[in-house]
Amino acid sequence: MIDLQTIGLERFQASAGEAAALLRALSNEKRLMILCQLGEGEMSVGQLLPQVGLSQSALSQHLAKLREEALVSTRRDGTTIFYRIADPAVLKVIAVLAEIYCPPVSSEKA
Repeated sequence: MIDLQTIGLERFQASAGEAAALLRALSNEKRLMILCQLGEGEMSVGQLLPQVGLSQSALSQHLAKLREEALVSTRRDGTTIFYRIADPAVLKVIAVLAEIYCPPVSSEKA
């Protein structure tokens, strides 16, 4: 259970818009998978393409949306643009989602 007295309801309310924006971005399965890949480190569009199963134009549109929401940032090296997670909150939320939905496989055999 969440103790809003400890967190501070007013403090939480002040950040609710930012939290909602992050959750909206994560609510799209493809964007969630893009962010999961970027959680492993900086990647170019060419590196992301085989990982996420999208066309280049679709991937670019999703990356533009994530950039617009300030969840990813870019670095240019010649003609290649590299993307990385810009908001540490993204990594925390993805870690929690992975813990809930991707529990470790037991190494014990039945």
